[in-house]
Amino acid sequence: MQAQIKNAAVQNKRKIVNDPVWGFINIPTAFHYDLMQHPYFQRLNRIKQMGLAYLVYPGAQHTRLQHSLGAMFLTNEAVKQIRSQGHEITEEEADAVLAAILLHDIGHAPFSHTLENALTTGIRHEEISIMMMRQINREMGGRLDLALQIFQNQYHKKFLHQLLSGQLDMDRLDYLSRDSFFSGVIEGNIGSARIIKMLDVRNDNLVVEAKGIYSIEQFLIARRLMYWQVYLHKTAFAAEKMLNKIVARAKELAANGVELFASPALRFFLYNNVTKNRIENAPEVLRNYAMLDDSDLISAIKVWISHPDTVLSVLSKCFTDRQLFKIKITETPISEEQIESDLQRYSQKYNISKDEARYFISEDIVSSDFYRAEDENINILYNDGCIRDICEASDLLDMSALSKTVEKHYYCYLR
Repeated sequence: MQAQIKNAAVQNKRKIVNDPVWGFINIPTAFHYDLMQHPYFQRLNRIKQMGLAYLVYPGAQHTRLQHSLGAMFLTNEAVKQIRSQGHEITEEEADAVLAAILLHDIGHAPFSHTLENALTTGIRHEEISIMMMRQINREMGGRLDLALQIFQNQYHKKFLHQLLSGQLDMDRLDYLSRDSFFSGVIEGNIGSARIIKMLDVRNDNLVVEAKGIYSIEQFLIARRLMYWQVYLHKTAFAAEKMLNKIVARAKELAANGVELFASPALRFFLYNNVTKNRIENAPEVLRNYAMLDDSDLISAIKVWISHPDTVLSVLSKCFTDRQLFKIKITETPISEEQIESDLQRYSQKYNISKDEARYFISEDIVSSDFYRAEDENINILYNDGCIRDICEASDLLDMSALSKTVEKHYYCYLR
C-alpha cells in the first residue's frame, strides 16, 4: 500500500515543459521536480541567460532557468544513448548527473557572466553553485551527495562529469542552440541531436563515432562565430562595461557611507565586501545572494538617475536610455594620450576629478581560443577502434586557427 502511495506521488509530480528549442521536456522524477521548485532554482527565472545581449539582439530575453532545463534534457538524451551502447549507468547515477546539470548555473550573478566579479571578490559562479548545491543537499538529507561528486569531478566514472563540463558537454550544446534560436543568429545552430546519437565511451572518456565528425566540425565553427558575433559583440560588451562601472561606483559610494537606494539583497553586497571565505562561513551571505537577480539592479539604476553623485547619475541615465559607451577595437592598447584627452574632457564637462572621470572609460583585453587539445580532447572513434583527436581527424577545419588564441584590445568611452 505504501509503495502504491509513493508511486502515485511520483506520478503526480511528473511534469512536461513545452520548450521552444527542444519541444516537450519530461521532468524525469519527483526528485528533479522538487529541485526545480527550490527557490535557488526558481531564481534563475529572473536572470537573463545572455546578460545584456538583448540590447543588441532584442529576442535574447531567455533565462538561465530555460537553459538549465534544456541542458538537463540533452543530458538525459546522452544518458540514454550511452546506455544503448552497452555502458552501465545506474538509476542513481542518472538521477545524480541530471540533478547536477539542472543546478549547474544556480550560482550565477545577475545578468549571468556580466557581473561575475562585480558584487563579490575572488569567487567564481561555479564555486557559488557548489555552495548552493550543498545547502540544498543539507535540506534534502543528502540526496545530492552523488550529484556533487560528479559535478566536482570526484566520481570514478569520469565520463559523467564530461557530460556536464568538457569540450563537448551538454551545457554547450544547449546554450549554442538556444542562444542562436533566441538571438536569431543562425550561424550558431548546431546538430545537437546528431552529436548525441554519435556518443560512446572508451577508457572512461566520451568519444564521438567517426560518422559524426562533420557535426563536430560544425559545432566548433558555430562556437567561434557565436562568441565573436554575439557573446563578444562590441555593443553588448560596451553595455557590460557600463553596468560594471555603475556597480563599482555604487560600491565606492557605499564604502564611503553615502546612502543609496537598493533592495535589501543588493544593499548587502554594496555595503559589504563579500569574499569566498565570508560566503562559506556566514549563512546570511548566501541567503542574500539567493534573493539577488536582474530586477534588483534595474530598479536601483532607475532610481540612481536622480542621485546627487554626478558619476552615478550620468552612467545610470546613459544605461537606462541605452546611450552606451562607444568602443574602439584595436590590435594594440589605446594610447595614453587618447586616454588623457578623454579624461580631461570628462573632467571639464561634468566638473569632476580625473579619478572620477575614469568611470567613463574602460580598457580591456579580450582573448579566446575555441579548442585546446591540451586541456581536453574531442575524441573521434573509428570502426577499427582507433581514437584520434579532432585536430588530427578533421580534413576540413584549420584546427590551428581554431586553437589559436585571438586577442583584441577594447577601449570603451562615454559618448
